[in-house]
This record gives sequence, C-alpha cells and structure tokens, in this order.
Amino acid sequence: MKLILLILYFAVLIGIGLYCRKHATDVNGFVLGGRSVGPWLTAFAYGTSYFSAVVFVGYAGQFGWRYGIAATWAGIGNAIIGSLLAWVVLGRRTRIMTQHLDSATMPQFFGQRFGSRPLKIGASVIIFIFLIPYTASLYNGLSRLFGMAFNIDYSVCIILMAVLTAIYVIAGGYMATAINDFIQGLIMLMGIVAVIAAVISSKGGFMAALDGLARVADETVAATPGVFASFFGPDPLNLLFVVILTSLGTWGLPQMVQKFYAIKDEGSIKKGTIISTLFALIVAGGCYFLGGFGRLFSDQIDIEANGFDSVIPTMLSGLSPMLIALVVILVLSASMSTLSSLVMASSSTLTIDFLKEIFFRKMSEKKQVLCMRFLIVVFIAISSILALIQYKSSVTFIAQLMGVSWGALAGAFLAPFMYALYSKRVTKAACWTSFIFGSVLMLANIFFKNSFPEIMQSPINCGAIAMLAGIVIVPVVSIFTPKPDKKLVDDAFACYEEKTEVAKKTALGK
Repeated sequence: MKLILLILYFAVLIGIGLYCRKHATDVNGFVLGGRSVGPWLTAFAYGTSYFSAVVFVGYAGQFGWRYGIAATWAGIGNAIIGSLLAWVVLGRRTRIMTQHLDSATMPQFFGQRFGSRPLKIGASVIIFIFLIPYTASLYNGLSRLFGMAFNIDYSVCIILMAVLTAIYVIAGGYMATAINDFIQGLIMLMGIVAVIAAVISSKGGFMAALDGLARVADETVAATPGVFASFFGPDPLNLLFVVILTSLGTWGLPQMVQKFYAIKDEGSIKKGTIISTLFALIVAGGCYFLGGFGRLFSDQIDIEANGFDSVIPTMLSGLSPMLIALVVILVLSASMSTLSSLVMASSSTLTIDFLKEIFFRKMSEKKQVLCMRFLIVVFIAISSILALIQYKSSVTFIAQLMGVSWGALAGAFLAPFMYALYSKRVTKAACWTSFIFGSVLMLANIFFKNSFPEIMQSPINCGAIAMLAGIVIVPVVSIFTPKPDKKLVDDAFACYEEKTEVAKKTALGK
C-alpha cells in the first residue's frame, strides 16, 4: 500500500511537470508563470515553500522536546507574522514595484531599484552561498522517515527525491511547481490533522496526554513541576528567538518573497492572505503542537545517541501502516515543494543576476531558460552531495543548517527589501551594510561560535538578532549616507501613483 501510494504520487508530479511545459518557454513564464498565478496556487506555493521536513522533523522535534507544548507559539508566530503580516506588508507593493521595474528575482529588484549593478551581483552571490546549506538540510529529516517506513538506505532517499524534483521543475518551471505545491499542500493539511489525532489518541486523548506531559520532570532543563505543559514553557526567551527566526525570516527569503512577484491581481492578494494564514496555522501550528508531546515518548528516544531529529520519527513509528504511508508522503510533499522553490530561486538568480550580468550580456531568452534548467540539475546535485557529507559529519541537527541559512539571507535582505518598497530615502550604502552585516555575522557564527556571547552562540538566536539588527541598521545608515538619485527613486515609486478603476464595493468614488 505504501509503495502504491508513492508511485501514484510520483506519477502525478511528473505528469503535471510535463503538462506545464507550454508555460515555460521564456524567462517570465519559467520563473514567474507569466505573473498570472491565482490566489490558491500562490498561497499554497508560499505555504509549502515555507514548511518542509526541516520544520516537521527538525524544528518540531527539537523545540517540542525543549519547550513542551509552548513550542506551539512558533507555529502561531509563523501564521501571524510569517504569513498574514508578510502578505499584508509586502504582498501588494512587491507585486506592483517588481512588475514596474521588470524584475524577476530579488537581486534584480535591488539592481533596478537602486540603479546598482554591483548591488545586484552581491545579492546573487549571497543567495548562491546560503541557499545551498538550506537545500541540503531538507534531505535529512526525510531520510529518517523513509528509513522508518521502508528501511531504505539514506542515499536512495536522496537520489529519489532529487531526481523526481528535478524532472518536474525542469519541465514545467514555476507553474508546474505551483500546481504541484497545491497538491502537496492538500496532502500536508490532511496528513498533519490525521497524525496529530492518531498520536494524541495513542496516549489516551488530549487531556490524558497533557496530564502526562505535566508530570514529566527534567532537572537539567527546569526544576519547576509541569513546566512542559505550561503556557510559555521552561525557556521563554530562547523560544522568542525561535518565533522571530522562523516567522520574520520569511520576509527576507528570496524563495518566499518571489511568490508575490507572480500574483495575478488584487483579488488574489486578498484571498491569498487568508488562505496562506490558515494553511500556516494548521500545518506549522500542528507540527509544533505535535512535537510538544515528544517527551511522552522519552522511554523510546535517546537524544544523545540519535539527536533531536529522531523525536518525530519515533513518535510516528507506532502508527498504522496506512498512516505511516500518509506521513511519508506528507513530509515528502513538504520537502519536495521547498526543494523545488529553492532551486528555482537559486538557478534564476545565478542565471539572470550573475552569469548574464557579468559574462553573457547578450544571452537570449531561450538560452537563459536553458541555463536555468541546467543549473537546477547542478544545484540539486550539489545539495545531494552536501546532504550525504552532512549526514556523516558532526553537524547532525537539521535546525543548525536552516538557522544559518535563514539568519544570513533574512539578516541581509529583510530590512533593505522592506524599506525599499516604502521609503525613498534608503541608500545603496544602507543596503550594502545590511548585506555584509547579516552574511558575515552568520559566517562568523559558524567558525567562531565560542567567541560569541552565550545567547548568540545558537545559530537560531544569532539569525534572529541579525534580522532585528538590519531593521535598525538600514534607516540609521541611510540618514548618514548620501541621498539616492531623486529621478531614479521617483521613477521607481511612480508605479504606486498610477490610476486604476475599481468597483464601488471597493471604493465609493467622488
């Protein structure tokens, strides 16, 4: 049954990829789906790119174990800050200005908005460097679940996921990714609800499970009785950093922000905001809520030997074969959708903003699409090799790789991107300062972690601090550096002043 479900799932994904080839003939079609993607596809593409095996296996297991039921706050933060506010603050303005500037990627936006070719190239280099470790981290959690369900070797899991993702992304581009994300999102919604119900019922129901969690004691974490079943858990400060990194981080991640580039119209933004928020609340809230009960299975889990990534697979190992099959497809869906989004962002950025900008200035549309397809294969191959190396090295926690990647990218891009949509005063120097601060801080955290203050030694805390610091750095540096070219800025912001007709239910008129 498990094998039949997997084969059917793979056949559907590849079929959609081949069907969408007609949308992927030029750069606009391949990267943005012709900017004609509706609310459901966009919202699900946003949500499925957001949540992967990193969240379901890595973060839910690690933070559920550390903070108990209070880990659910991370899921709530993902829905409110990472989805609702991201759509409200960035969605419309991103769609309007990126179309006006004719930019298909985040580096291209920076280059056009600030009239700076070096800024465009610098952004593309940062994306290339830091998206790779995040891509590699997607495989690890998946491998543990495949191992539990099928007893398959880790390398086979990696090759299977990599090849299938490559086929449908290369064939159909963004439109194939969006349609598959919708299907994968439906699987994730159904799967997380079914799994939570099964796991909680295996411990006697919600009240019995919560009572059992309240009786768990761990003197190394907190001496307070019942702390793992409490509202804020044993360590509210570090939990806050988790919420900031995993929620606010989406505002500066190229693979997330680029979803707004492709939205079809105003109605799609409004519907997409609601759909995306509810999706995040169910999927992310459900993942962290489930992970919060991990300590009820402490008699089966050896954290020292197997790491936090073993928590969720152990919790699920006692489920029925049908539910385990659903879980495997759930996590496979989450990981493949995120992987497809990451390699699309990486390949388009490297092609449009680096290779074309520096080496092949006259590259045709057809050759750009061909180059992106080739680079998708390259990125998937590199991430697969890194995943195998990472599996055998000392970096055993999924959260470490994701924390470094998210911290560097969002620390570098979040503030300059957001301010550039709203303020005419942002300068190139402020952008460069944010780029350098975010990326260098996270690189230093990898190599000189022990020299950092204790609270910043965790890549998660350090990444959250990098994001918050950028929000302060950009306006401060903009005050003390030369003003940007007035004509350039006025041209960029002219798009917001263009008149458009709407129905009277939207605006009364004169």
